[in-house]
Amino acid sequence: MTSSWRRHAPNIDASLLMNRPSTSNPSSLCALSSPLLSDCSCLENVAYLNELPNYKFVKGNICSADLLNYVLEEEKIDTIMHFAAQTHVDNSFGNSFQFTQNNIMGTHVLLESAKIAGIKRFIHVSTDEVYGEQRLDQDAMDEEQLLEPTNPYAATKAGAEFIAKSYYRSFGLPLIITRGNNVYGPHQYPEKLIPKFINQLRRGRKVTLHGTGENKRNFLYVEDVARAFETVLFKGKVGVVYNIGGSNERSNIDVAKDLIGLAGYKGKEDQMITFVEDRFFNDLRYHINSDRLFELGWREQVSWEDGIKLTYDWFEKNSHRYGDIESALVAHPRAGAEKGIN
Repeated sequence: MTSSWRRHAPNIDASLLMNRPSTSNPSSLCALSSPLLSDCSCLENVAYLNELPNYKFVKGNICSADLLNYVLEEEKIDTIMHFAAQTHVDNSFGNSFQFTQNNIMGTHVLLESAKIAGIKRFIHVSTDEVYGEQRLDQDAMDEEQLLEPTNPYAATKAGAEFIAKSYYRSFGLPLIITRGNNVYGPHQYPEKLIPKFINQLRRGRKVTLHGTGENKRNFLYVEDVARAFETVLFKGKVGVVYNIGGSNERSNIDVAKDLIGLAGYKGKEDQMITFVEDRFFNDLRYHINSDRLFELGWREQVSWEDGIKLTYDWFEKNSHRYGDIESALVAHPRAGAEKGIN
């Protein structure tokens, strides 16, 4: 089995999946290949996997067909879980060309290599953001919802989905697609909302809240997400899309207040929040229906209260491993904005 590494996202779905009992069997090989090692990458996050007999780290670029063809043949890979993506919405407002290159072209190259290798199962990891903005009075979106992405990142993920579906229909590639809610937990790079707020607070700074802070997201603890991928891997049906959604919908301002309390500023929430200019476009909410996944037996197990405390405690002890993260802690990071087309 091979898992392509997710570049800028939580960076733990794949590694935790490797440590699950069903997938840590030495008889199955898992090679994690990174699109590239960027400023957001942290090899220490996966160091604990090095002792597993069924794990191999391959440093490379997902857009390199020669590398992918070699790895798939050399390691006798039969299953791909495609986590690799450039993910941060704010960065996509800076240099969206990088997102097209990594998310669409990278996926296309991997699909072609998978077709050549005769892969038996290809799980394409997408996002709930491909659905676009949802109204407060709108029912939970199921997998048949029209895709209407509203930012460059989400548009590239939708584009990657369409290419993947074309390989399923044209070439019979055994494809499964997942669309998940916001993942949080240990190891996540601090440009993301929760680790960013934690690191701002640990420095005695106010958290920077976009707009009014009323935008809502449904947050899933990473171990629950790993269990969801394990369920899809072993029980999912080829040709089917599965939403991965939980029950922890929170407004960004409520997330901020919870973290402010954990940081020791309880009762001073208003003093520890600074409201900043909103994103160019900031979806109000993503509320998805996961009944199809529930039918496979998956259930969310980690409560918001437990998950956010585990996450805060981890970053208190481990934030140092990322080095200088000041550029990630600004209100609107724009990594890559100065590079243009490359």
